[in-house]
Amino acid sequence: MPSSRTGGQVPPLTLDTVGLVDRSLGNAGTSGSAPVLEAGEMDPWALPQLKDTGQSWKELSVAGRVLRVVIGFLKACGLLGSLYLFICSLDILSSAFQLLSSKVTGDIFKDNVVLSNPVAGLVIGVLVTVLVQSSSTSSSIVVSMVASQLLTVQACVPIIMGVNVGTSITSTLVSMAQSGDRDEFRRAFGGSAVHGIFNWLTVLILLPLESATALLERLSALALGATSLEPGGRAPDILKVLTQPLTHLIVQLDTDVIASTATGNATNSSVIKQWCGTRELMAPGNSSDCGAADLGPCPERNDTAAAAVELLPCHHLFVGTTLTDLAVGFILLAASLLLLCACLVLVVKLLNSVLRGRIAQAVRKVINADFPFPFSWLSGYLAILVGAGLTFVLQSSSVFTAAIVPLMGVGVISLERAYPLFLGSNIGTTTTALLAALASPADMLLSALQVALIHFFFNLAGILLWYVVPVLRLPIPLAKRFGDVTAKYRWVAIAYLLLSFLLLPLAAFGLSLAGSTVLAAVGGPLVGLALLVVLLNVLQRRRPAWLPRPLRSWACLPLWLHSLEPWDRLVGRCCPRRARGPPPAAAKEVHCYENPEVLASQQV
Repeated sequence: MPSSRTGGQVPPLTLDTVGLVDRSLGNAGTSGSAPVLEAGEMDPWALPQLKDTGQSWKELSVAGRVLRVVIGFLKACGLLGSLYLFICSLDILSSAFQLLSSKVTGDIFKDNVVLSNPVAGLVIGVLVTVLVQSSSTSSSIVVSMVASQLLTVQACVPIIMGVNVGTSITSTLVSMAQSGDRDEFRRAFGGSAVHGIFNWLTVLILLPLESATALLERLSALALGATSLEPGGRAPDILKVLTQPLTHLIVQLDTDVIASTATGNATNSSVIKQWCGTRELMAPGNSSDCGAADLGPCPERNDTAAAAVELLPCHHLFVGTTLTDLAVGFILLAASLLLLCACLVLVVKLLNSVLRGRIAQAVRKVINADFPFPFSWLSGYLAILVGAGLTFVLQSSSVFTAAIVPLMGVGVISLERAYPLFLGSNIGTTTTALLAALASPADMLLSALQVALIHFFFNLAGILLWYVVPVLRLPIPLAKRFGDVTAKYRWVAIAYLLLSFLLLPLAAFGLSLAGSTVLAAVGGPLVGLALLVVLLNVLQRRRPAWLPRPLRSWACLPLWLHSLEPWDRLVGRCCPRRARGPPPAAAKEVHCYENPEVLASQQV
């Protein structure tokens, strides 16, 4: 009654109120609603309820059960096949970028004057890893240059940091496949951003510290001096054994040519591999039985007369092609991107179809489970070990992180659990580099091992900084905030990709070419301004009374300087989007009354 409302009582929660709250949060997705915390208040980062809309197993007939088993088997085969083609497309994409940028990469690495600047070295590591889409390739180039005495260990430390940052672009690209659903995109992009934020925060702390004290260089030299290692170890090659039968039929690259480009011994030969083996031809007059195990070596054979060697050609699409490396690179780039996008969309659709009901709850319970109370803190460290072990087996942190991001989008893995998995992936990829360094020749073993140890200690220091102390796990809240922004303004994700991995590194690299003085004169004020803005934001939220009244908010600035709304309208004008009308009333009613908490809050 009207009198009851004027008496100060809160009106009951209605469907219109719930609809307004739902619209204000921007939940336009279809992956399911998050659990309700209070009346009308929802946590967008809570894992959604994945419901099974089909019939239960007991309700099905014999034919229905057989059909469900067959469909489930086909979905599993489709999921595994899509993942296999996705991994192969990543390999082809890496080959395409190496064809497009191998000569440029060598020219960048050979400029020792630029590499003497730590900021320039960091930027070069980011750019090269983005270009070749492989941290292993970038690291191998650095190892070759250090072993050839073209690059000092001190100069390679910032490059290794940049390589670690550049490898996080793959998971960010993968998250774009789920941009069609707002809630899935929030979780997927937030998960990919937590990896990049961790790497950037670690660089911001360790790069100045390394420039001042050479901490990582000294620590790696100390660890190397305490061991006595011999060459001959072999890195595992499990994942490539599965993918090479397909990828080697498409294209094969000569890694020796790529490495020699950086070491200054490059020729004008093509990066595309033409010869894949040799076969000895016996000289005329020599018996094939000579040298058998029971007869011993041939006594009459002259060691100076070597047998003729026949080169065996490779078997892939571009053997003997007249196209240039640039043309082949563009062809492979277009084909691999098309296959990559198709596989990602198919993987997401299949995951949404398979991970329902009890299956989804079981998988989610196992992955996100914690130990009992006294040992609950060990769960994250176990996830770090799992991420390191799986990356060690796969030999690719990009493949591992790219597989985690879609699972986060569909709501199977939480951000808090994916964070230690990503940290373990960083450790796992350095372990593979350590074993690969053991396979180096004796003359470059120590240099290769020191570069690999620097990479290992860099990621270990990042874990000590941003994970051991729970209060300092800043990448998680920052990634959530970033995910909320990109869910509302999806163009921010593209701006983040272009700025973080292309435009800002290119600008810093251009300034570094002008000299350290110009870089400090331009970059110093910008960094100081950024730190001042961060400090004012913290004080505005925590201690506004410490600030003068005009600085307690950003209202004194123009709207385009403190809000994304004007930029969103500008993007909307340049790229018109289809307007979405309000959801149908019937759908809203079902959505509200399906939830027991909302149902209990209604007055009958």
